[in-house]
Amino acid sequence: MPSNSILNNNLVCVQGLGFVGSAMATAVASATNIDGSPKYQVIGIDLQSESGIRRVNSINSGIFPFNTSDEKLVASLKKAHKNGNISASTSHKFYSKAGVIIVDIQLDIPYLNEEPQLDFKDFKSSIKTLGSYISPGTLVLIETTVPPGTCEKIVVPTLNKELEKRNINPESVFIAHSYERVMPGENYLDSITNYWRVFSGFTESSGDLCEIFLKSVINTADFPLTRLADTLSSETAKILENTYRAVNIAFIDEWTKYAEKLGVNLFEVLDAIRMRPSHSNIRYPGLGVGGYCLTKDPTFAPAASNQLFDKQLEFPFSKMATRINHDMPLHTIDRLKSLLQGSLKNKNILVCGVSYRQDVDDTRYSPSETLVSEMIKKGAFISCHDPYVSYWDELDIPITSEFLEASSFDAIVFAVPHKQYHGLSINSWIEGANLILDANGVFTSKQRKLIRSKGVRIESIGIGDGL
Repeated sequence: MPSNSILNNNLVCVQGLGFVGSAMATAVASATNIDGSPKYQVIGIDLQSESGIRRVNSINSGIFPFNTSDEKLVASLKKAHKNGNISASTSHKFYSKAGVIIVDIQLDIPYLNEEPQLDFKDFKSSIKTLGSYISPGTLVLIETTVPPGTCEKIVVPTLNKELEKRNINPESVFIAHSYERVMPGENYLDSITNYWRVFSGFTESSGDLCEIFLKSVINTADFPLTRLADTLSSETAKILENTYRAVNIAFIDEWTKYAEKLGVNLFEVLDAIRMRPSHSNIRYPGLGVGGYCLTKDPTFAPAASNQLFDKQLEFPFSKMATRINHDMPLHTIDRLKSLLQGSLKNKNILVCGVSYRQDVDDTRYSPSETLVSEMIKKGAFISCHDPYVSYWDELDIPITSEFLEASSFDAIVFAVPHKQYHGLSINSWIEGANLILDANGVFTSKQRKLIRSKGVRIESIGIGDGL
């Protein structure tokens, strides 16, 4: 076991204050000693951009920088701010004093001629910045989802080069990988502190230090750590994990269409299947896949095997699932067109829900973006509602949080199952609507019957007409 730099230096820096980094900074700042005192002083570092400065200022005010339904996360940040053990900055100078640096920066994958191409430019620049500042004994923990081989072929060489420029022995810095499983929503914080973790070190000593640190932040008594042999294995685990989920979702797409054509309630069928423990994670029908992970992660392994390792491997299931999931919102549009006599032109449509999943304000790669963009192309007039989103950056439009008059729309599409939609007062708002298309399992069978009793037509993705 190496000398524990973590215990000798309790400053933790989090590089990147996005949806993962901000929550991770809060989780680390919430870790306490036996006497209840904070274990760590945490400094979140973000870019000197408009969004970066906004996040920094928010954390420095004790306010979580994203709209969230997790009151525990909000309270934890507020408490850490009051205790004085969490802050944020755009300055790199703090890296030099940190015992642990957690890397939570984006790594996108652009396409060239319809093929995913690894682009490490921004990621590599961020790692290079760390190498220009960090001190001997620092643990660098890569939490960003990265293509398999990134630690070995990008992180280590980049850090070593910068350390050697400063006459620092590269072996004095410890590099480890432990991927996040953060799930924004009502269990946002618990998806870090009360959830299983996989990790590995680039060296045995790095793995030992990483284990010590993770055990100090995560409830490993109830959620044990899993240590893998090397960073390549750990990186592979995250990509395979998300690819499996993406394929599972894509698989349901064909059964969604089957259910609608033959008059089956696929949700009830799937609930029956889920009773079997071996099938408990089968997915439900919906608008489509969104968010930062499942839309891109299945492309990482094919790209990495070809571009990092020069191994020409095929991934037919992964590629097919990515394509199906990308196009899934188009089925909702086709269904809506058929319900509106074959055309969306000049139709007034309200879309309820623009984030990529329920109870969060993250709109990155939201299937609602495809839904809205394509309906506009077809001549529809679109209004959007979301209880968590006030401005939709990707489409550059404001979003209302007030319910508009239901009767003023030709159709209302429920695209995201926000908890506010589950609890809608059906009698007072929906009465008078012309057509409702539930694209994401928002309403129960009982609610659909009640809505129909008010003279409103309601149909659902994954359920045959009238069911």
